[in-house]
Amino acid sequence: MTKNFIFISPNFPTNYWQFCAELKKNGLNVLGIGDQPYDELSQELKNSLNEYYKVNSLENYDEVYRAVAFFTYKYGRIDWLESNNEYWLERDAMLRTDFNISSGFHTEDMPRIKYKSKMKEFYTKAGIPVARYHLVDNVENCQDFIKLVGYPVIVKPDNGVGASHTFKLSSDQDLLQFFNEKEADTQYIMEEFIDAEVNSYDAVIDSNGDPMFETGNVTPDSIMDIVNNSDNSIYHIVKNLSDDVRTAGRATVKSFGVKSRFVHFEFFRLLKDHDGMGKKGDVVALEVNMRPCGGFSPDMMNYANSTNVYKIWADMIAFDHSTLPDGKHAYCAYAGRRDGKDFVLSHEEILEKYGDNLKMVDRIPDVLSGAMGNQMYVAVFNTKKEMDSFYKNVLKCN
Repeated sequence: MTKNFIFISPNFPTNYWQFCAELKKNGLNVLGIGDQPYDELSQELKNSLNEYYKVNSLENYDEVYRAVAFFTYKYGRIDWLESNNEYWLERDAMLRTDFNISSGFHTEDMPRIKYKSKMKEFYTKAGIPVARYHLVDNVENCQDFIKLVGYPVIVKPDNGVGASHTFKLSSDQDLLQFFNEKEADTQYIMEEFIDAEVNSYDAVIDSNGDPMFETGNVTPDSIMDIVNNSDNSIYHIVKNLSDDVRTAGRATVKSFGVKSRFVHFEFFRLLKDHDGMGKKGDVVALEVNMRPCGGFSPDMMNYANSTNVYKIWADMIAFDHSTLPDGKHAYCAYAGRRDGKDFVLSHEEILEKYGDNLKMVDRIPDVLSGAMGNQMYVAVFNTKKEMDSFYKNVLKCN
């Protein structure tokens, strides 16, 4: 019997049609719900869907609910419902709960995977150190917490996506300014500052909670700093996942009870000894994301591992195991250049110098440029030395 899969917002991000395409190739009935007119969908997405239901707004729960009800009436029981998008995780869970779709997280699962303060309990259960924190209430209690951990501190929404509304406070003046600027109806979490780079664990997990595919990325610069300082953006997919990140990632999967999902878990790798957290080089907790890494990361995982993560994920849905062999590994580098900087190498010189290495070259949509830069280059290298040289050359300014 054909399984029915509803994909929420299959048109955004623009590379997500590939998830739908691989599902359809695996014999599933792929049903899309989105707010873009059908005629404006890419031909690749149209070819990847059995049917598409347009709503006026994906923000309107009643509209999306009626769309799911229509598909249920027309095709029968819905086996899967997913967006693979952080923004819609809670909406996806509500729909699964309301329509009794057993696969995936339900509403009662949301606190531990959406609230940064709740995540810490499950990281601790996995034996992974976490940063000390305080849920922001008033200035006096925040000052008491800062006396304990010292400046700087990081403040961000307890339930937030990306680096938006994130602050680095280095003084009492910064603290008071934050209280003047913060959104009144948002719960913020304040954490001690960790001097670290971000290492991720990215995996497709089967129905038993075991990994079918594993990789990771390294982000040497804080996304928060990139957004706040309008810096260039760099990160890379690792050639081989380090043993300590793999161990931490698998322990986190078990602690959070992850099954049948693509996940992106973020860890800090300490750049110096940190009291109560660990020694320089140790891996400690940052946050969990129960969806693929954003932007072009799925494509970069493909380039770094000579594979197709869209298919691996669709194989998990259809067969609960991967049908692809492990391919040759390499480093896959992302460089996002910020407009307005006086770069040594022109765009044309980059294309000429790195033509054999480049896999993707494109302008970044304005909605994503804050964290990713304006002009992006994705390139593959066999050695870290070659990759570091690429970053140095592409981002060097006069």
